Amino acid sequence: MTDHSFPQLLATLVALLLATKALGVLAQRIGQPAVVGELIAGVLLGGSVVGILNPADTVIHALAELGVLVLLFEIGLHTDLKSLMRVGTEALMVAAVGVAVPFGLGYAVGAVLGLSTIPAIVCGAALTATSIGISARTLSDLRRLDTPEGQIVLGAAVIDDIIGLVILSVVSGLVGGAALTLGGVTITTAIAVGFVVAAVVLGSILVPPLFRAVARVEASGTLGVVGLAFALLMAWLAATAGSAAIIGAFSAGLVLHGTPQRAAIEKATTNLGHFFVPIFFASVGAAIELDTLRDVRVLAIGGALIAVGVISKFAAGYSPWWFKGDKALIGIAMIPRGEVGLIFARMGLATGALTSQLYSAVALMVLVTTFLTPPLLARRARTTARGEGSSDPAGGGGIDDLVSGAAVRGEPRRSPSQHL
Repeated sequence: MTDHSFPQLLATLVALLLATKALGVLAQRIGQPAVVGELIAGVLLGGSVVGILNPADTVIHALAELGVLVLLFEIGLHTDLKSLMRVGTEALMVAAVGVAVPFGLGYAVGAVLGLSTIPAIVCGAALTATSIGISARTLSDLRRLDTPEGQIVLGAAVIDDIIGLVILSVVSGLVGGAALTLGGVTITTAIAVGFVVAAVVLGSILVPPLFRAVARVEASGTLGVVGLAFALLMAWLAATAGSAAIIGAFSAGLVLHGTPQRAAIEKATTNLGHFFVPIFFASVGAAIELDTLRDVRVLAIGGALIAVGVISKFAAGYSPWWFKGDKALIGIAMIPRGEVGLIFARMGLATGALTSQLYSAVALMVLVTTFLTPPLLARRARTTARGEGSSDPAGGGGIDDLVSGAAVRGEPRRSPSQHL
């Protein structure tokens, strides 16, 4: 935790926003998604280089958390639940394999490298959940979020986040000395899954009349403010219920997707996202400590976790054998661990289950898989685009393009400076 003056915070935000925008545009100019530039900006501004961006700072951390909530709400607004349900079986298979295999291999790697049971379990658990924020943002930059592959990745990422929450709860109990019981696991699972189902079912009944009433209020920005307030309310309810705030924000977007007022809500969310979302991605990049690369043990454990993390998630993309689409694209999109993996690492460090060396190794795995995914996805997208005769191989549209439908209805494309 860091104390700072308000002028220092302003200076940090100026540097962060300008660096993420400049490097994001530069990344797009060389055929990569904007998120690559935003992550690199975070590394440069973090403690390993310039030292003005501390992701552990309470204010920066809060702004980053708001950023991921806005991002997930925006993704939910853009997600057609019926389309998601059409690939539900494939998504469930990808998620199940993408949790079980990494967890087992991660535990095995820890055991082989001499870790005791609890640290090995924490290392395995950190490999389970895909970062829905990284994957969805990158796919949207590449104009692939609306494809069947994109929907499978989105569904699988939501499912394995829920499974990851269950694992996190169980591992937290084990670290604290609690016994592993079937009843405890069942309750945790029921809460996580039940929240999403209840939010969608009840929200679809109660929310449309509310927003019809709000739409009759003739005041600029009212719909956008109420929509964002609804997303934050759902995030709070999810966290209070024992689920994850990001699941609540995503559920809020799903509920509002079919409302006639969606366009006004999308506009407000996109405008807000231009400020908050880059803070999240920069804070992920700033978490990397380049000095840890000098420690041989950190490199050994981190390298082993990176290898099994990449291979296991990539293999999960091929698990729905009946699916005829681009399984490699799915597998690559499942690789990043992002914020969820860091949550496991921080929990392990705070409880004493991980030493500072083991924490650095897990954080290294999280950050390498996060950095690795966008360029690999861009390369895969270019390959498939050439095979299909597309003239738009690298994408360049952000989530705001997808939300407005320009990427799927042939509307005029925006310039890169307009992308989220």
